[in-house]
Amino acid sequence: MVVLSRVLLLALVFLVASATLVHAKGKKPAPEEEGDEGDEGDDLVAEKGGKKQLEVGEVTYDARSLMINGRRKLFFSGSIHYPRSTVEMWPDLLKKAKLGGLNVIETYVFWNLHEPVKGKFNFEGNADLVKFIRLVQEHKMYVTLRVGPFIQAEWNHGGLPYWLREEPDIIFRSDNPSYKHHMETFVTKIIAMMKHEKLFAPQGGPIILAQIENEYTHVQLAYKELGNSYIQWAANMALSQNAGIPWIMCKQKDAPDPVINTCNGRHCGDTFTGPNKPHKPTLWTENWTAQYRVFGDPPSQRSAEDIAFSVARFFSKDGTLTNYYMYHGGTNFGRTSAIFTTTRYYDEAPLDEYGLKREPKWGHLKDLHRALSLCKKPLFAGTPGVQRLGKETEARFYERPGTDICVAFLANNHSTIETTVNWRGQEYFLPPHSISILPDCKTVVFNSQQIVSQHNSRNFVRSKAANKFNWERFSEPIPTTVQIPVNQKSPQELYHLLKDATDYGWFTSSLELGPYDLPMKESIRPVLRIPSLGHAMSVFVNGEFVGTEHGSHAEKGFVFERPVTFKQGVNHISLLCMTVGLPDSGAYMEHRYAGPRTITVLGLNTGTIDLSQNGWGHRVGLNGENLQVFTKKGAQKVQWTKAAGKGRALTWYKTNFEAPEGKDPVAIRMAGMGKGMIWVNGKSIGRHWMSFLSPLGQPTQSEYHIPRAFIEPGQNFLVVLEEQEADPKDIEILTANRDTICAISTEMHPPHVKSWERKGGELKTVGPVSGASAQLMCPNLKKIVGVDFASFGTPEGMCGAYKPGKCDSPATRKVVEEHCLGQTSCTVPVDPKLFFKADPCPDINIKTLAIQVTCAL
Repeated sequence: MVVLSRVLLLALVFLVASATLVHAKGKKPAPEEEGDEGDEGDDLVAEKGGKKQLEVGEVTYDARSLMINGRRKLFFSGSIHYPRSTVEMWPDLLKKAKLGGLNVIETYVFWNLHEPVKGKFNFEGNADLVKFIRLVQEHKMYVTLRVGPFIQAEWNHGGLPYWLREEPDIIFRSDNPSYKHHMETFVTKIIAMMKHEKLFAPQGGPIILAQIENEYTHVQLAYKELGNSYIQWAANMALSQNAGIPWIMCKQKDAPDPVINTCNGRHCGDTFTGPNKPHKPTLWTENWTAQYRVFGDPPSQRSAEDIAFSVARFFSKDGTLTNYYMYHGGTNFGRTSAIFTTTRYYDEAPLDEYGLKREPKWGHLKDLHRALSLCKKPLFAGTPGVQRLGKETEARFYERPGTDICVAFLANNHSTIETTVNWRGQEYFLPPHSISILPDCKTVVFNSQQIVSQHNSRNFVRSKAANKFNWERFSEPIPTTVQIPVNQKSPQELYHLLKDATDYGWFTSSLELGPYDLPMKESIRPVLRIPSLGHAMSVFVNGEFVGTEHGSHAEKGFVFERPVTFKQGVNHISLLCMTVGLPDSGAYMEHRYAGPRTITVLGLNTGTIDLSQNGWGHRVGLNGENLQVFTKKGAQKVQWTKAAGKGRALTWYKTNFEAPEGKDPVAIRMAGMGKGMIWVNGKSIGRHWMSFLSPLGQPTQSEYHIPRAFIEPGQNFLVVLEEQEADPKDIEILTANRDTICAISTEMHPPHVKSWERKGGELKTVGPVSGASAQLMCPNLKKIVGVDFASFGTPEGMCGAYKPGKCDSPATRKVVEEHCLGQTSCTVPVDPKLFFKADPCPDINIKTLAIQVTCAL
């Protein structure tokens, strides 16, 4: 028996309210629960030739779980969105997801990606939904297909195509005939496609669940009775598709039978009120692994320990499916991100934006999945119960009386105080905010707060080959009413003008002033004031840049207000109005608007002049966009000059760069730039916005992912559209790696969960169970080439920033080098005898080993 003991308290503390503890109602186990189940291979069945395939067939459910062919399973799911990575990245992402212990991949279906123009469909490239689903099955995982078709997902317009907004008399997501017609048409097309490709589980495919709508509860009250009738219609419409699998609605307490209502959130084990009918299972469709970022945000993190705690708690309270949102966030290429959302999406997920394992999140959750898999038999065969062990502690258990079938989850719900509890005659130490998992009600194989897996740190390395730039520039012409004649009395609404074809729209007008209109005093200058509904705007007067202003995700609108220089005679006012993605949430999205509301000039001798009804010209897009100067062919249509120093606002920059060396992921750091867009070989990698600083005084995102699939051998063509005055000289091409790996373990850390397996219905050890150790493994078959830090005692900090504490053994580095140098992987026992003969700090009862090494080929 292994008993967890004292560990270092984490720097970050997570507050969790103590749950009200009640005895769970017992459920009679189904006959299929009698078998010996509970390992990761349980999802596979042997086919001809002995090759194992994913078990598929009839998908049903009851109050306890989903079932495939009548067999209960535990489902560990992760969201990976096919358009947020390239086709070339899919196999590696799915392989890592499978290795991480997942058996389900969850993805939305992106309506505006597939039907950008009404009636014209796209299922090519990274929009190839069928290919993605087939690849998931090849990796022996199931699929949850979130059809929506409203998805939110921080995706442009919440997945709804722009053309839908301009359908007559339409009201999105309500009992509206026009919206329901188009929604049903698209849903029917997707379901028919899946059926035709035989992708539903009863047909032999991997799809076991489908979702209709998405978090509708947030807006339902706004539509009153039309919201209630709409959700009933949506459920019935989905069921009428006869997909042969269960349908779900997330965050929908009134999900009509037989649709299952599910939970989204960080702590669904405590916040979910449960299924709305006693015959439905408890499912968690979004367990947020961090938080998406919008421009202007500071960094966001969620610890591996907190996620593990929340999952263990959920499974201890009848949960059988959790989905990590996101498991890999990826990149919002082009203009696909929602309003003010960054190009980088959920970078703090277990697989980061580049598809690299973020440790310890990836490894700690992998260990959790194995621990829970060891519990499968008692979870499904046992009767649940709860025992309070103390004010903030409890034991949740499932057992079959009279047998040794038993699993226990020992929880310390206090956020800061560790404790020891007595469970059935044995003492167990519980760190704060932690759950220990005992698959046999005796042996601790996992604790959510004690990380046994390794850590790592991401490095951006300047490419030696790619940074030999020779920048040239082309300044976008600033149009006036000569080039864009007046065609409307007042400025058009921006969304309607652009129709989501571009971020940019020109508004032009003119103002004639006489000698007595202008101020006589040099201390007085006219001021141009333009309140706007969003999202950003640059202003030019007589071709000269006046300034720029923008809103934010929290407040889309803003007021542009700057002093301007007018002349006698005709003055040309040119406004470049910009969107930064379309809205993706809330009620009545079809009634959201952007662009200038009024335009006034203050400070003239003749008083304030309102130009709102002065007559305005409009043009969609920039000249460079229309000529496609971001392509090699289009770039030949304009005259470029050598870029020297800071360029004028609204300038295009181009250069060539060599393909970066090696195979590591590639990024571009946009140092010195303001706001705009980036293209590599004609492919847009998204919006950059370096000038919108977070409250910490730093850009929300500085590095932008360039997929290797976008890069050609030899020369590559890079184009940057820059809206502000900037100099591209500091832009860098980088490669990303996680070759800095670390381990931190106390003397009392438990052995790795892989030390146990369940055979013949019993929990057994796999070989000799070693004590606490620091385990390291380099990625991609690299070897440990250097020990950057090693300390046994009281080290401080985190991976990439360790430092010795007051107690430190000088022999630690030598010990680690002997165990690890030149090795692909190594294990260093946390044994005081290895590090010193006489304890230099006997007052420290529990000592810690921290190691940081560098991996390389």
